Amino acid sequence: MRGHRFVMTLALCGLLTGLVSAPAAAQDMQALLQEIREAGREQQRINREREQRFLRERDKQQQRLREARAERDAARRKAEAARAEYEAGQRAIAEREQELQEASSDLGRLFSAARSTAGDLHEQARTAPVTIEIPERLDQLAAIADNPELPSISQLESLWFLLVQDMTATGQVTRFDGEITDIFGNKREAELIRVGDFSAFTRDGYVLLPEGGRRAQLLPNQPGGGYVSAAEDLFAAEDGALKPALIDPSRGRLLEVEADKPDLMARVHQGGVVGYTILGIGAVGLLLALLQLGYLVITGRRVRRQLDDTAQPSDSNPLGRVLGAAGSDKGEEDAELLELQLSEAVVKETPRLERFQSLLKLFVAVAPLMGLLGTVTGMILTFQSITLFGTSDPKLMAGGISQALVTTVLGLCVAIPLLFLNSLLGARSRALVQTLDEESALVLARRLEEPGNA
Repeated sequence: MRGHRFVMTLALCGLLTGLVSAPAAAQDMQALLQEIREAGREQQRINREREQRFLRERDKQQQRLREARAERDAARRKAEAARAEYEAGQRAIAEREQELQEASSDLGRLFSAARSTAGDLHEQARTAPVTIEIPERLDQLAAIADNPELPSISQLESLWFLLVQDMTATGQVTRFDGEITDIFGNKREAELIRVGDFSAFTRDGYVLLPEGGRRAQLLPNQPGGGYVSAAEDLFAAEDGALKPALIDPSRGRLLEVEADKPDLMARVHQGGVVGYTILGIGAVGLLLALLQLGYLVITGRRVRRQLDDTAQPSDSNPLGRVLGAAGSDKGEEDAELLELQLSEAVVKETPRLERFQSLLKLFVAVAPLMGLLGTVTGMILTFQSITLFGTSDPKLMAGGISQALVTTVLGLCVAIPLLFLNSLLGARSRALVQTLDEESALVLARRLEEPGNA
């Protein structure tokens, strides 16, 4: 298009030139036309060449497009084949996994049960007396219980052996040498006796295995009540001899509780000053009651002997002194005067017979009141502990509660026996006073029956 415009432009310029300069030579016009024709032919040639190149490039692009489409189709077919192969492989893997899972389900349950059994036995072995004798079994059980992978055949055999060993040890009484820790924290070798899987002890007393520990510890407080002597008898017994032994199903925990129980003196000390005062009152009251009871028993015997022989009054007993107050001159005494003399004699003897009873009644009334005082004091201490430390640790409140309860118990334990003793003393003294009254009345009646006293 640009070539045609160029030719038209040249023609237009030539025409204008001809119009301006009409006299120009015809040869120039011919030459110009010839140049225009040649330029047009050249431009056509160039256009044909350009068109041919365009066509060739178009053919090449079409060829490349066909090749690219062929490659795309080939790649797509290859991808589809690979996808089909992959899906077939996945289905095969799923089928194999399903077969493996079905084939290993029983075995998996077996391994799970093995790990669970090893874990349970490991927890028991941490405090079992058998571990004192065989400490290496803790590591073996932990290796099986904590193994994230499937146990090996050797581990399963080891677990089976440990189970059989534990069952066998439960029914055995063995004597062995082991390392223990005494109450001062010192390590030493000692001879031990293990009774099944329940208790273990040395010549110094019972031992236990701390949770997670590997060395036995001697109980700091040994239980009383003959428990330690039973252990000593086992060490002294000959092989094959039958001896009673203490077994603790809790593997030492009940022994710790028994050993930590306070004895009688510890209970008394928990009462504090109020408890000591109550016991002092009880001791004084008991001493006075026993002294008076002994006096009344002896006096009762003497009075009974005097009743057998009233004609010979004796000053060693109250009845003899009352009879002696009646006098021997029967004719000169007036009946009223004799009655006054006998009443005075009985009144003189009564205080001795009723001695300490008023004081004992006071002790009987004071002892529970002192116990109540200790209870109030203990509760005050308890509330002070709660105020300072809260209720997070019950042991901090145990002192005040113990004092509150112990003093109450001590007050009742003192008051109840003294109450019975006072009642016994009162009954005996009243019986003796009644005997004196009866005999004095009998003496007075006999005097009034005599001639001249009517």
